[in-house]
Amino acid sequence: MPLELDDRGRALENEYFRQKEKELLEKMKAKIESEDSKDLQLQCPKCNGTLYEADYETVKIDVCNTCTGVWLDAGELAQIAAKDEGGTGWFGGLFSK
Repeated sequence: MPLELDDRGRALENEYFRQKEKELLEKMKAKIESEDSKDLQLQCPKCNGTLYEADYETVKIDVCNTCTGVWLDAGELAQIAAKDEGGTGWFGGLFSK
């Protein structure tokens, strides 16, 4: 008999903590979603200006509105280089010499 009560107590305790973890996860998800919905402006690493997205030959690049610096995300340089495979453009000329 005492073993059955101990098992029941453990089961209730496990259920209690499972419910508390579920509530905590829901709160954390709601917080993350609210933070994601904020409009995040990227700052220029050089002058702290605001970066905006621009198209360069169908590749999205980041350009600073203050110093006009151009910043590339991972893989964007490779995409631009792949578009100029013949090396006849200005970008290909940088690497052909």
